[in-house]
Amino acid sequence: KICREEYEKFNSTQKVCSTKCALELVKQNNDKAWRKEKKQRKDKLKSKADWLAEAQKVCNEYIRLRDKDEPCISCGTEKPDIQYCAGHYLTRGGHQKLRFNPFNINKQCNKHCNLMKSGNISGYRPRLIDKIGIEAVEWLEGYHAPQKLSIDDIKEIKQYYKDLIKEMK
Repeated sequence: KICREEYEKFNSTQKVCSTKCALELVKQNNDKAWRKEKKQRKDKLKSKADWLAEAQKVCNEYIRLRDKDEPCISCGTEKPDIQYCAGHYLTRGGHQKLRFNPFNINKQCNKHCNLMKSGNISGYRPRLIDKIGIEAVEWLEGYHAPQKLSIDDIKEIKQYYKDLIKEMK
């Protein structure tokens, strides 16, 4: 990894050709260890809200990839030059248990439907029924007991969506 030229190994554990390359290897290993330690320290400082925001970002990325070839769930537009987001049928604040549920999140035009029309639910519901069926929509609209996610639960959700994204790419 360090040596740019080929060299003859004197023993099976030799990794570099010279002292200069050995020092460079030690420096790289120390940098990697420092970055890992720094990341671990940063993770310890994160609040539950920080972890939720990160998990939501990854979840939304998955939804945009999943629905990339579909029109806006609320108005049906397919314009390639507008910005799309992952819009929730039932809001994250009012329905925490459905915050990461993929049935509840679909591709939506960001400015028009999501922001200007507060999700454009009147257009969202009929298209959602067409997409996932009336039973699933009624289940979404039904009662869901409050959910208290731990930081470990949130990390699992984030990793789950990261894995799905990796499979799609």
